[in-house]
Amino acid sequence: MLTQNTPSQESKMPESKKKLRWFVALSTLPLLGVVTAFGLVPQSDFDLTSANVAIEEISLSPATVDETPAASYWRNERVQRGDTVDELLRRLSIEDASASDYLRKASEASSFRKLPVGTEIQAETTASGGLIALRYLGNNGTQILIEKQDGIFKTNILPAQLEKRLFVRTGEIKTNLYAATDEAGMPEAAANQLNELFSGDIDFHHDLRKGDKFTVVYEMTYNNGAMLRAGRIQAAEFINQGRVYRAVYFQKDEQHGDYYTPEGKSVHKAFLRSPIEFSRVSSRFSLSRYHPILNKWRSHKGTDFAAPMGSKVRVTADGTVTVVGKQGGYGNVIMVNHQGRYTTVYGHLSRFAKALHKGQHVAQGEVIGYVGMTGLTTGPHLHYEFRMYGQQRDPLRVALPDAKPIDSAYLAAFQPVADDFVARLNLLRNTNLAKLD
Repeated sequence: MLTQNTPSQESKMPESKKKLRWFVALSTLPLLGVVTAFGLVPQSDFDLTSANVAIEEISLSPATVDETPAASYWRNERVQRGDTVDELLRRLSIEDASASDYLRKASEASSFRKLPVGTEIQAETTASGGLIALRYLGNNGTQILIEKQDGIFKTNILPAQLEKRLFVRTGEIKTNLYAATDEAGMPEAAANQLNELFSGDIDFHHDLRKGDKFTVVYEMTYNNGAMLRAGRIQAAEFINQGRVYRAVYFQKDEQHGDYYTPEGKSVHKAFLRSPIEFSRVSSRFSLSRYHPILNKWRSHKGTDFAAPMGSKVRVTADGTVTVVGKQGGYGNVIMVNHQGRYTTVYGHLSRFAKALHKGQHVAQGEVIGYVGMTGLTTGPHLHYEFRMYGQQRDPLRVALPDAKPIDSAYLAAFQPVADDFVARLNLLRNTNLAKLD
């Protein structure tokens, strides 16, 4: 505690100390005035409002917890030979009696019970194995959706969501065409198209050489991301014995399209070289051949295609049927007239196409009969003749007439399409040659 001086003590104080006190007291008066003045200034002049503190209880609502939906799982399976509904559900990890009952009995789910082997099925299930939804592709690419709505299963047919993608494949002949297309990864349907596309210029049975090359641009159709089928070849190039053949597809309108060379000539010939897709030549056209049954030398004015019994026989050009029936050594035979100038003959058939009759018009590629061994023959094969004004010609060597070129009205629209695909084929060919080098 600080000490203080009493009055008696102050009177005894020396004069010098008294003067010092007075000096200090007088010197502090201005400071006291300032302090006093500051304390007298109203608060309102400084715009200071007094703070009122209020205390109030606030009730908090109960904490909310985000509700997450029950987990679901998607599984894929393919239909296997001998599958039952319950077996397929078991592999999909579905344990749902109501779903099993619906799929086995409901008429609207009948397509599920008739799915072909290999069909892919996608199923959405709960964690406990309850079925939420089931989907698969039906006919024509439609999507069948079976789902549970308000506790009841319903079947809906959704339109196909089709998407077309372009694929490119290149290959080199080592043994035969189909071995090369398999090695290149081409689907069988595209390989068949390639065969038909150039069959008017190339005899794929005899003209192929090791080292021949091909490049193909073709469509593949997808439905909801799943491959549905191989589509049409859009452009192709085949190099056979150093000679280059090219074809470009041009769609004239919604219903009509065909293949042409980059110059606008039709790729198709008026006649196919071969009336059978998969076969081998067992006996060629010859003016002197030893007959295996007659045991003597005689001319063989046709070509024999060996093929399994029942193989399809196609007419090689548009024409009119003039003969359907049995005729001597030909056995069951069909003869077709073309444009009044040409006649084709199909012998040793096992049977004819249903309802085929004399006078009927047939279109190129149409199936008219089936390979057999009727008449003078030692095994199943097709005897095929090509006659010009009644005279037999070698069908594998005769110069076949060209089909009609592209109409001049479409030439302006066709040329940019052809130029684009030719540029692609050139680029692909040069790229592949660079890889080979």
